Amino acid sequence: MSVFENMAFGLQLRRVSKDETAARVKAVAATLGIAGLLERFPRELSGGQRQRVAMGRAMVRKPKVLLLDEPLSHLDAPMRAQMRREISRLHRESSATMIYVTHDQAEAMTVGQRIAVLREGTIQQIADPLTIYQRPANMFVAGFIGSPPMNFFRGRVVRHAGQFIFQEHNPAGASAGMQFEFALPLERGARLIQFAEGNVVLGIRPEHILLDGSDANSPVWKPLVEGVELLGFETLIHFTTGTHTFIARAQSGVRPESGERVPLRPDLTQAWFFNPASGAPII
Repeated sequence: MSVFENMAFGLQLRRVSKDETAARVKAVAATLGIAGLLERFPRELSGGQRQRVAMGRAMVRKPKVLLLDEPLSHLDAPMRAQMRREISRLHRESSATMIYVTHDQAEAMTVGQRIAVLREGTIQQIADPLTIYQRPANMFVAGFIGSPPMNFFRGRVVRHAGQFIFQEHNPAGASAGMQFEFALPLERGARLIQFAEGNVVLGIRPEHILLDGSDANSPVWKPLVEGVELLGFETLIHFTTGTHTFIARAQSGVRPESGERVPLRPDLTQAWFFNPASGAPII
């Protein structure tokens, strides 16, 4: 069948008149940018064009709800980016509710007005994209949303010399200076130490791990650089503490060498703490 016949098929089954069928198909094809492809056959179309035809076949029926089940999974990266923009535009221009199923968190963040994060069939959180990113309901959501995702450090809160200290779990033999350790505000530390003898998981996003000098009020630790990803507009630096590996996001001009120790400062105002057993946020 041609593109026109594919898009018209559902209307023909519903015995819609030929004139109305043609009008609906042409209108939707124009919206999708495939008006010039109506006489072509599937073998003559690119992957992105085929996706638009599939969407058009559903849209000509004027549904109140559209279910898109991983519609971009077989497209290359540039085409996925283009189709994300087109789907967002179509949603704005139509009155239909779109339920968009995807395993790609970037698609969810860029296309969705509200996101439902599921794990093994159970809803973990429903919220708008910014809330999902800034206030995750648990460790799973925090680790799933974000690219790179949130870094996690297992450790415990102890009391020492009148202060509450978070100490990263550090097995015997790890190098000095690489362990993640810092003092907590008294009120926050007092709450954290009540959980499982102080055992907690610290979560912090790559953009909130700052190179030394960014914030003189934050503590410093010196992990080892494992690798560097130069992305042009930014640099992703992979570190190890001997126990955990994690990523920091830096400006494009920053380029430490692998094997080098780099002083870092975590932005503690952006730190999250989770219950290691349940994954729920503690505070």
